[in-house]
Amino acid sequence: MNKNIKAKTVVGFYVLCQKLKNTIRSGWKAWNVKSKRLESVAEHVYGAQQLAIAMWSQYNYDVDIYKVIMMLALHELEEVVIGDLTVWNISYKDKTSKGHNAIKRILKDLIKCDEIENLILEFDGRETPEAKFAYYCDKLECDIQCKLYDESGVVDLTKQKTNPIIKDKYVQKLLGKKSSWSSMWLEYGRDKNNYDPNFTEISNYVEKHKIC
Repeated sequence: MNKNIKAKTVVGFYVLCQKLKNTIRSGWKAWNVKSKRLESVAEHVYGAQQLAIAMWSQYNYDVDIYKVIMMLALHELEEVVIGDLTVWNISYKDKTSKGHNAIKRILKDLIKCDEIENLILEFDGRETPEAKFAYYCDKLECDIQCKLYDESGVVDLTKQKTNPIIKDKYVQKLLGKKSSWSSMWLEYGRDKNNYDPNFTEISNYVEKHKIC
């Protein structure tokens, strides 16, 4: 491969990834968050990476943190093609299938495409210590961002007629017993994501304290 083709591939991949800077996280749109500026997918990726670094540092996880950071850098890459789909509007099986097909298209011109794709598949498998750790960071980052929005007072639970998430029976149950939107979402995360004790500790702390 000549230098011009390599340069073109690098720049093309970079420009493609830039789309995630302008792809707003669909969950915040679903909840009708009335912030002047909503979190993009790229910002979520950055937040998950920083959370991973802090968790690795403070709780002494025996994981390859550099591999974790790579997984988190890549885990939303499919959304360049398929957008930010969630379990509320597509099944996990269908999303995974669409996502893996999209990844092949996105990575096809990179020399190390197979190595990169394998990291994404490992993350999705959630079986290795690094994949589990990265997955927890991905989910907890969302929960913490929810708390930040809640503290800013930008979510009105009485104005959710178009929100498919609030119709979920378990979400309704949690809203019935929790004092706030973020408290509900933090408990939902703990229940659904099977966090280890350290991530559970952080989630509980965030629920009980003002963080910003």
